[in-house]
Amino acid sequence: MKDIIYVLDFGSQYSHLITRRIRELGIFAELVPVNYPINKLTQAKGIILSGGPRDISKKDTLLVGRGLFSLGVPILGICYGMQLMAHMFGGKVALGKKREYGPVEIKILKRGHLLAGLKTKQQTWMSHRDQVVKLPRGFSVLASSKNCRYSAIANEKIGIYGLQFHPEVVHTVNGMKILKNFVNLTQAKCSWSMRDFVDNAIKDIKQKVGQEKVVCALSGGVDSSVAATIVNKAIGRQLTCIYVDTGLMRQGETEQVKKTFLSYQRANLKVINAKKQFLEELKNVTDPEKKRKIIGNLFIRIFEKEAKKIGGVKWLVQGTLYTDAITSGVSVGKTAAVIKSHHNVGGLPKKFGFKLIEPFRGLYKDEVRKVGRLLGLPKEVTERQPFPGPGLAVRIIGEVTEERLDIVRQADWIAREEIEKASWANKAQQYFTVLPSIRSVGVQGDSRTYGYPIIVRAVTTRDFMTADWARLPHNLLATISARITNEVKEVNRVIYDITSKPPGTVEWE
Repeated sequence: MKDIIYVLDFGSQYSHLITRRIRELGIFAELVPVNYPINKLTQAKGIILSGGPRDISKKDTLLVGRGLFSLGVPILGICYGMQLMAHMFGGKVALGKKREYGPVEIKILKRGHLLAGLKTKQQTWMSHRDQVVKLPRGFSVLASSKNCRYSAIANEKIGIYGLQFHPEVVHTVNGMKILKNFVNLTQAKCSWSMRDFVDNAIKDIKQKVGQEKVVCALSGGVDSSVAATIVNKAIGRQLTCIYVDTGLMRQGETEQVKKTFLSYQRANLKVINAKKQFLEELKNVTDPEKKRKIIGNLFIRIFEKEAKKIGGVKWLVQGTLYTDAITSGVSVGKTAAVIKSHHNVGGLPKKFGFKLIEPFRGLYKDEVRKVGRLLGLPKEVTERQPFPGPGLAVRIIGEVTEERLDIVRQADWIAREEIEKASWANKAQQYFTVLPSIRSVGVQGDSRTYGYPIIVRAVTTRDFMTADWARLPHNLLATISARITNEVKEVNRVIYDITSKPPGTVEWE
């Protein structure tokens, strides 16, 4: 049996990211619910307690059995996980005087095993309100920040460690070093690779599907394209890809999808024009959650209709990622908060006529790109700009209309063209425009205008679980602004979004 590290899921937006980081170190890791049987946890070389949205002082808080701390293996608590450990060992947790969200510098006071090899000052990523305010007996402080006295703690004698910050996110500069230090404490042996994932996924799909027919919800994006390819590797001509032109696509999107999948992949592809249906269903709808659910429901109904024409279709392939599932409130322990429902997760109807194949539900965007490269897909597919399943509907704040779609589509084309022309396409992992529902006064051609503002959003990220705003050059922003206000008639103002994730999300809706 492979050496394994278990991650207990307390509902953090980053729970699966911890698991993924341990796997990057070559160690097999598995995300399990907080009530995972103690007799199975005895197989672990180490255990990590994730963060989570709960308050340790509330009645509905999540706890673990005390037997967990008697297993004799190293244990690491992150954020809520650290607070939980401190609480259970007799320490005190309370609301901090100041919240910490985003980048925070800590000062290392004692390195111990966990922080070995690090310089005294470290850039970390925090996301918390509560914090440990009194240490349990036997624990010592390893690091502090300006607003959090106990940013890292340890009881080296019993092998228990705690971090208030998140080492699993890329914005904690030496987070992987810290996690590697913990893995070294467990003495777990390397036994995991992405090639293993690909081989196992193909075997699993073959076994699940047998001789039955399958349709794939193809958007042309990275996730659905790679999902279609891996399923095709497994079952060949049993697969039919269906691309639905919703009318909510970016400029040139549909033409690009046809070219890629008919000429390069030579896939069994059906293109459905459903622009009118989507606009009718979205009429007078302003709530983003309702938009996503309407779109998800309509997608399924169209797939069901097309599947009936094919006949005998039992399965639907979706390119769902872990980030889609976790922000929709779907976690291993069913403890995650709903941030927004993705059309292919929280937007699905409760009953529909397919069984789902979601080979990437446990992966992140950059991992799916790696899978695509392993499968031999071209760069124009694997490195393609992300685009949400609901399309421009969630880049328009408020009601979706033909006029507003035209505005945001034109603005998006200009922003993308200028960013790519300025060689920022590889530096910013996602960039797009948003049309808000407000208007503002402007002056164009010596006349008063009352037009829309356009919000430009560009982020740098590795996994889309966290992101930072891209520092686009001022002259590039000036060019984008000038072109949009000159070329898009209804726009008289351009705004640049400088919010990280957290506290914001990459998309606005």
